[in-house]
Amino acid sequence: TRFNPVIKVFYMRLVAAGKPKKVALVACMRKLLTILNAMLRNNEEWDESYHQVTT
Repeated sequence: TRFNPVIKVFYMRLVAAGKPKKVALVACMRKLLTILNAMLRNNEEWDESYHQVTT
């Protein structure tokens, strides 16, 4: 979460909602794995603007 601003926002939202830090961290790992799996399946590169949340 330190180096990926998209996942950092997701992590901070989970912690702010009252989730324990380890639970939030595992949720971030799972999110990264699902994104990576979809990227490999579709033969795509990482596009930060696609995953960014607008506030």
